[in-house]
Amino acid sequence: MTARFRKLLDDLAETFWLVPALLILLGIGIAFQAIAIDRGTIVPGWLRDEWLYTGGATGARTLLGAIASSTIGVAGTVFSIMIAALSLAAGQMGPRLLRNFTRDRGNQVTLGVFLATFCYALIVLRSVRTPAEGEFVPHLATTIGIVLAFLSVANLVYFVGHMSGRINVDTVISLVSEDVQAMIGSLTREGSQPAPPPQSFWRHAVPITDPRQGYLVQLDENGLATWACEHGTAVHLLVRPGDYVFPGAPIAIATHPCDGIEEAIRNAAALSPQQVTSADLRFAIRQLVEVAVRALSPGINDPHTAITVLGRLGAALCEIQPVKLQTGVRIKDGKPSLVVPHLRYGELVGAMFDMIRQNATNAPPVLIRMIEVLTQVVSRERDPDRSDCIRKQADLVLEDAERSIRTPSDLDAIRSHHRVFTAILENGPLGRFRV
Repeated sequence: MTARFRKLLDDLAETFWLVPALLILLGIGIAFQAIAIDRGTIVPGWLRDEWLYTGGATGARTLLGAIASSTIGVAGTVFSIMIAALSLAAGQMGPRLLRNFTRDRGNQVTLGVFLATFCYALIVLRSVRTPAEGEFVPHLATTIGIVLAFLSVANLVYFVGHMSGRINVDTVISLVSEDVQAMIGSLTREGSQPAPPPQSFWRHAVPITDPRQGYLVQLDENGLATWACEHGTAVHLLVRPGDYVFPGAPIAIATHPCDGIEEAIRNAAALSPQQVTSADLRFAIRQLVEVAVRALSPGINDPHTAITVLGRLGAALCEIQPVKLQTGVRIKDGKPSLVVPHLRYGELVGAMFDMIRQNATNAPPVLIRMIEVLTQVVSRERDPDRSDCIRKQADLVLEDAERSIRTPSDLDAIRSHHRVFTAILENGPLGRFRV
């Protein structure tokens, strides 16, 4: 249930309609409250005469009608601009980045303010009465409507500047990089992590299947580990957050079969038809990589964007240096009760650089920048296993360059940067001065 609740919260955070709906309800509530205040004797006469709307019922109706018609018209324009920006982003940066636009609070608040002002004006408009109808002019409510109209104008100015900045590719890269950094913080720990049990530990394990299908987006590891410990078994999941679960395929193995284990795993694992950034570091990285790969396509041909992405990826690897990736092992009562396959450092490096390297075989500036980024990372990384993963990636860059680059000067530049990388790997940051 914890996993399902977290999935519900993530779904609500990802939805586009929630904030506008709340603002609309707020606008309607303020309208009824302002009308109630106008019907009473709370508003003093001096305030009404000097600061509030003092016109008649006809003027109030005309004013509120103009506010309602103009705000709903501008709301349609805002929505059209947003759709155009989404189409541009999908074509140049990839459809998976559309979620970053729809969940943007600035876009949601902008549309919500216009719709809330429209609903507010309608609610107040229905309360206005001419002398023939039994005169009632909501002075306070009409004044609030004027204030909301000015707020909508300011909001429109904000939206134009906000949206023009959001469709900038550097801004998009920065936003996705923030998601990568947040995921790295949740998947890393300081200090050593418990080692997984040997393969012989699972020698007599039995498979557990799941009839559902979808991406594993939330996993209550602590709850499942506690359940397994209480029932005298150990569970090894065969999928990790971000993996696709196939219907009827084994989702886990257990050392001892016990009643209710299938239901316990289903309750601890929440599935979704779509991948989400908050559950899978690889998906967040793939969004950055997709921006770089699309930039390297012949239709766009923008190597500078790929170079920018490489810088962000290198910064993410540098942030991992002082911490350890989780092993996914949960210990209860001194024994392993749950093992979840987690992302390893070599997989992380491959997810960051493989596709970019494969698509940049004819782009020497990108290959050179890739080696430069790997050089910066290895100058800080002192773990031998991690350094070996980085070296393999740098060697692959050199091999691809020697196979595809035909210009001698470009190939010499790549080899020169690779020699600097090797010197720093073997002798530390000062190794560059020994080349």
